[in-house]
Amino acid sequence: MTHRIALLVFDGVTLLDVSGPLEVLHQAGRLGHPYTCALVSPRGGDVTTSSGPVLAGTTAAADAGPVDTLVVAGADHLADQGPQEELLAAADALAAQTARVASVCSGAFVLAALGLLDDRRATTHWRHARTLARRHPRVHVEPDALHIHDGRYITSAGISAGIDLMLALVEHDHGPDTARDIARELVVFMQRPGGQSQFSTALATPPARSDLLRTLTASVLADPTADHSLPAMAASAAVSTRHLTRLFQTDLRTTPARWVERVRLDRAQQLLLDGHSITSAAHHSGLGSDETLRRVFARHLGITPTEYRKRFTTTHDQAPLS
Repeated sequence: MTHRIALLVFDGVTLLDVSGPLEVLHQAGRLGHPYTCALVSPRGGDVTTSSGPVLAGTTAAADAGPVDTLVVAGADHLADQGPQEELLAAADALAAQTARVASVCSGAFVLAALGLLDDRRATTHWRHARTLARRHPRVHVEPDALHIHDGRYITSAGISAGIDLMLALVEHDHGPDTARDIARELVVFMQRPGGQSQFSTALATPPARSDLLRTLTASVLADPTADHSLPAMAASAAVSTRHLTRLFQTDLRTTPARWVERVRLDRAQQLLLDGHSITSAAHHSGLGSDETLRRVFARHLGITPTEYRKRFTTTHDQAPLS
């Protein structure tokens, strides 16, 4: 039986949130794994995307019929203003009948507003992560993940991460070989690290509000290999360790040690993609030893540095640098 997927769209929807997942499903069909895809909107008819093009002839949610997977697309106004009641009602009705519910980017705000993500891990675009966490405190927001699967709910990061989301769903349905073939065809996996941290930790976490913390974090980003222990950073900022810890918790919702570790992981990921050996990446990122690098990769990405490099580099990479 063909798996039926409904993509919930609405006026102002981000076009790539829709076209990216659709293209993955189209490629799956070409490989002999067809999906039936329906563009569904609260009222049906034409939907105007945020960039201007119109999605013509969408199906009204009330007329969607049986659906196996619901995917809620995103738009900036979902985070800025919150989802409209009409959209929430459509998503609620569709989610009630599906075995799997997913969101792309700020589509997570729809699921969260319905209470579907309460006490679950979820992600969204890094720019909206703090807003999602503040507006829905019962949701465990992880701003660095590309996609998170918790129960029957799958949330994904910003815009193009909808492609990663759909590849993950195809992998679940038809195995990793099919997903890899689609990724090769779309030329996407070879350019994506394991999380939104590919855009740098400075972007993956909300910017600090205090001038003191902005200056301090900038110095860490400029040289992750320096001594950035809590006492050293507190001394540099001329504040107590307790006060610095409070600043990190208030502004960045993390501890100084965890933030520094994320910066160093970000640097190590890029070094590996640039062709450095594991030892070199550990040294030049500030993580120090091969073993520390492996532990940090396992804790944050769930893979080893070697697996990471194999997954996200091409056959044309240079030999490891010393």
